[in-house]
Amino acid sequence: MKTLVLCNQKGGVGKSAVATLLAHYLVHRGQRVLAIDLDHQGNLSKPLRLSGRAAVSSFAADALFTAAAPLQPLPDKPFALVPGDRALLGLERQPALHTPFARQFRSFLAAVDARFDVCVIDTNPNPDIRVIAALASADCVLSPIQLNQEAMDGVSGLLNHDRVGLRKIKAVLNPKLALIGLLPTMVEPTPFQKANFVQVVQQYHGLMIRIGDGPGAFASIPRRSCIAEAQADGAVLWEMKKTAARDTWREIEPSLARIADIVTAHAAIKEPSHATAA
Repeated sequence: MKTLVLCNQKGGVGKSAVATLLAHYLVHRGQRVLAIDLDHQGNLSKPLRLSGRAAVSSFAADALFTAAAPLQPLPDKPFALVPGDRALLGLERQPALHTPFARQFRSFLAAVDARFDVCVIDTNPNPDIRVIAALASADCVLSPIQLNQEAMDGVSGLLNHDRVGLRKIKAVLNPKLALIGLLPTMVEPTPFQKANFVQVVQQYHGLMIRIGDGPGAFASIPRRSCIAEAQADGAVLWEMKKTAARDTWREIEPSLARIADIVTAHAAIKEPSHATAA
């Protein structure tokens, strides 16, 4: 099982929407997918529950860290969800148990390794033990970002944060961790956004996800109302009847396909230690 963590220390960047799209897309491609929602807001759990596609576990995500006894088996389905819950908020307030929490989480992933092909983990934006445990156990990480200065400045934190920075996690806890790259989200065809996109490419060229040979052929997710609508209704974007949804799907499928290829092959992944970021 390959484990993909979606991570960004800033909220509101469309991370859960990307996680939802990727989970559905990987299932569409015939992968057995386990989705884990480590955000207490449940922004991955809600659309997957509404979709009716994912079988929901009998336990919530906090149990992956705290369960004293073996958990009940996951549903015997090729697409399963461990939902987020408010109890996740209490984990950070128990520092003496952080190491056991991380070990328990890793043990759970090891126990279900043969059951699934890919595990997609959505994380909370605040850097706490949930994020550390996920990154310490993952194969790869994807970071959705918005095209604004605040988000772009946050890339350095993603790499260099003294507690949950990818370089620190890789050096101390998880040598196999690799960065797929940055994924600009909510991209709009405005002069301001186009200028910011160019700036991101120039500043973080080595961290972008290439999907073609052209100068601007990098993975991104546009701002489209049908993506938000699919997330709210639990719909699968490419199955929606609206022309706008079909057009959006044609626009974003190359990006999702490239990310899915990287995750399943675990090849051509960027090393954060060699990335251009101060």
